[in-house]
Amino acid sequence: MPLPAAPSTNPGNNKKREVSIIENVYWKELGLLVVVWIVFLALQIAKKNRPTCSVGYWVINLLQIPVAVGVSGYEAVALYQGRRIIASNGQGGSNFTIGQLILYCSFGVLAGVVGGLLGLGGGFIMGPLFLELGVPPQVSSATATFAMTFSSSMSVVEYYLLKRFPIPYALYLVGVATIAALVGQHVVRRLIAVLGRASLIIFILASTIFISAISLGGVGIVNMMGKLQRHEYMGFENLCKYSG
Repeated sequence: MPLPAAPSTNPGNNKKREVSIIENVYWKELGLLVVVWIVFLALQIAKKNRPTCSVGYWVINLLQIPVAVGVSGYEAVALYQGRRIIASNGQGGSNFTIGQLILYCSFGVLAGVVGGLLGLGGGFIMGPLFLELGVPPQVSSATATFAMTFSSSMSVVEYYLLKRFPIPYALYLVGVATIAALVGQHVVRRLIAVLGRASLIIFILASTIFISAISLGGVGIVNMMGKLQRHEYMGFENLCKYSG
């Protein structure tokens, strides 16, 4: 459905355009994401009882690549041929070029690598990328968060199976995050209605990225200084000394 940047002067028209959440779900694409989630989780569970750095361990790990490449390639071809569109940017008739698709897929890989190495959400990269694609701020923020749900939930299940998941601590964080999300959504929605500018979401996203980057750098510098003072080893650990 169209997302007006400013409050409409004709509320009746907005009501006519409103549909239920069920009607707005692309079930085929959602099903594809769920299938990928299940396959990745099954591979992680299969890897659990394999000795680290064994042949079976690496084979199972590498099996994730053809799954990811296959699904990404399928969607990329659909976007190139025009069978899939980004409906929210209002430019459904324009196809993507091969160069654009390679660039955007590379950014997706970069988001995953940064998320895995630094613990940052992929939305820190995908959010600005969606805005560059012409996706409205409301859709950009929601899509980035929704995409992170899959990787986060997979990590939750994996850590639970490894018995490294503190349930009370997790429940506390879930409660705080849920309340904060509901309050934040209500406040932002009211501000957009008053100011008439959806670009407010862009400024919130930029501020969050800036503060997080400064905080992450500051914590890293403090930890590094502490290790230097204690003369601790600061190189990479041996990957194969940890059990799967």
